[in-house]
Amino acid sequence: MASKILKQVSRVITAKRQREGGGFIVRRPLPGGGLEYADPFLMLDHMGPVNYGPGEAVGAPDHPHRGFETVTYMLSGEFEHHDSHGNHGLLKPGWVQWMTAGSGVIHSEMPSDDLLKKGGRFEGFQIWVNLPAKDKMIRPRYQDVPPEDIPWFHSEDRKTNIKVIAGEVEGVTATIDTHTPIYLLDLRTSGRYELTIPEGMSAVAYNYHAADIAIGQEKTKISESQMAVLETNGQPVAFEALEDAEEGSEGKKEARVLILAGTPIREEVARYGPFVMNTDEQL
Repeated sequence: MASKILKQVSRVITAKRQREGGGFIVRRPLPGGGLEYADPFLMLDHMGPVNYGPGEAVGAPDHPHRGFETVTYMLSGEFEHHDSHGNHGLLKPGWVQWMTAGSGVIHSEMPSDDLLKKGGRFEGFQIWVNLPAKDKMIRPRYQDVPPEDIPWFHSEDRKTNIKVIAGEVEGVTATIDTHTPIYLLDLRTSGRYELTIPEGMSAVAYNYHAADIAIGQEKTKISESQMAVLETNGQPVAFEALEDAEEGSEGKKEARVLILAGTPIREEVARYGPFVMNTDEQL
């Protein structure tokens, strides 16, 4: 008797395109499709990809945050950061900034002078991560991490490579410190890989690349700009490249997904713009 195939993708959400900040386009799968948040994740924005001409690049001028964390992960282009506490940083391709807004910060995220002057390709992500009530008013903190300090996991067949931004994959552990257990992974595969996500975590996987990917034991096809909401049911989740490589090449095209998984905080969420607390009175 054949074993029953376990369904691990409970919902598929297609990102909605919208303008943010000073007018840059994002694709936003979360919140979306009736899903307000995936505790502890409040928002996922895919910035770009866009090819700017000279003088065209835009960003997000001064704006406040309180009660949560923002994570910026750059794929291409450069973002320059300034805040009300005098902090300044330049995020280049491959960099990650994990900002704990805590009690409050006013900051800006703008294209670098070089990108603004010369133009070029820009792409990245911004993720909002909730904080538990006990940490909402802590002092703001930054973790600016260059690509050389972010470890990679490589499968034995070398067909799967995973950038471990937060969490752990088969003994490869991230350097970033998080307030609650969180996995943030950039998984790239031209084969098949089964990822173990700790039981009890909320998890989503967003396809940010042109190649389709099959996710779950049931092999749900997820296309570019789609996000799979995962139900692991205590089993590893399969990720498998689907599309054949270009003519003259063997194997499959590399598929790429951003995976977010975290232990739910399970507290009330009160949101008003860039403020995330537990009650309306606190806003």
